[in-house]
Amino acid sequence: MHIYGLRMGTGKKFRQGQILRLVSAEHIDSQDDLRRRLAHQRLRVTQATLSRDIHELKLVKTDDGYKPGAPLAEESVSLPPFTRAVREFLVDIRPAENLLVLKTPPGGAQPLAAALDSAKFGEVAGTIAGDDTVLIVTPKRKAREALQSRIEELLK
Repeated sequence: MHIYGLRMGTGKKFRQGQILRLVSAEHIDSQDDLRRRLAHQRLRVTQATLSRDIHELKLVKTDDGYKPGAPLAEESVSLPPFTRAVREFLVDIRPAENLLVLKTPPGGAQPLAAALDSAKFGEVAGTIAGDDTVLIVTPKRKAREALQSRIEELLK
């Protein structure tokens, strides 16, 4: 539902994916700063929800702002956001000429696409995300093959 141009009721996984993307890419000093940056992305959250998300994501406040504290998903090392998103959300890869279709559980496509966009792979011309599907457009079949190999390597 949209109210005053803000997305209401956006899924928790998507919201938390956006929080991880923001704290990985930017210097965020406070919860209020994080809340404002989420609002710029048309995600309105309450302070209580944001506090819960920060706790669940195990973010810690450092001199450089919020950062992931403990490894997520029992990873022994801190993974880049795209690697973490692939391992958490990707359930199938379907190639088609210069296109790559990534299948996720319901609600998983948005955080996966956001992490992919943040990774800024040269092979990617653009992405489109639905609820459980990410469409990746590459300029040529060779670029799609290279990207597919990179993604499959992250699953090992």
